[in-house]
Amino acid sequence: MEFPLVVDAHTLEAQLDHPQLRIIDLTSPANYQESHLPGAIYLDYAAIVQHRPPIMGLLPDLAHLERLFGQLGIGPETHVVAYDNEGGGKAARLLWTLEATGHTQFSLLNGGLHTWFAEQRRLEQQVPKITPLRYRAQWRTDVIADRTFIQKNLQNSVVAFVDTRTPDEYHGSQVRAARGGHIPGAVNIEWTEAMNRAKHLQLKPAIDLKRLYTSQGITPDKDIVLYCHSHHRSAFSYIVLKSLGYTHLRGYPGSWSDWGNQSDTLIAV
Repeated sequence: MEFPLVVDAHTLEAQLDHPQLRIIDLTSPANYQESHLPGAIYLDYAAIVQHRPPIMGLLPDLAHLERLFGQLGIGPETHVVAYDNEGGGKAARLLWTLEATGHTQFSLLNGGLHTWFAEQRRLEQQVPKITPLRYRAQWRTDVIADRTFIQKNLQNSVVAFVDTRTPDEYHGSQVRAARGGHIPGAVNIEWTEAMNRAKHLQLKPAIDLKRLYTSQGITPDKDIVLYCHSHHRSAFSYIVLKSLGYTHLRGYPGSWSDWGNQSDTLIAV
């Protein structure tokens, strides 16, 4: 099926009965039970991240993700549409994880549940029955950054770092790890800057988004590493940039909870 990476509610609603479509709800159990998109399956966000405190938001092992995605009824031909009710961070982390395991067909619902509610589109309480499928996974290391990759490329002019946390986290005045600050050379573009708050958290127009990133030197020719505290907020920015045509993107699982809790990593404030 032909869906854009960021799909609007009208387009999705018209294709709800497509046999290759799998809609994943990453809100909360209570929210899902109250109402959800027709055919949507609930997924606990905790199932797609691994925590080894103080490091948060790591990738689970491949076997776990194969079982999980197979149980959700995701196969090679399945097109996954993900949504949440917080602006898209959890949904985007799922999509990035799918890409990191080799899946290519997925979309983010623009505005998530906020827009779906605001446009008074159809909801239901029924929990659909799912036939498990065989999900085969293989790591795509070209979309994953780790601490070693970053340390090797701190002086590489082709590699750009985007810190999607708040300015306070970026400057080290709010410290959530052993050390505060940011990766040297990283620019701060908070993830919510891409959202239009007046339009139910949908993305801003592409022309405005391109200006937002290119004005900070984040151009399509760069190999771009995105991070936040755990690669939750930065996963959303990853999908935003991918939707703008950027092709050299990497997410950093663990993010600042990894970098900021090491004693030998370089830090700027």
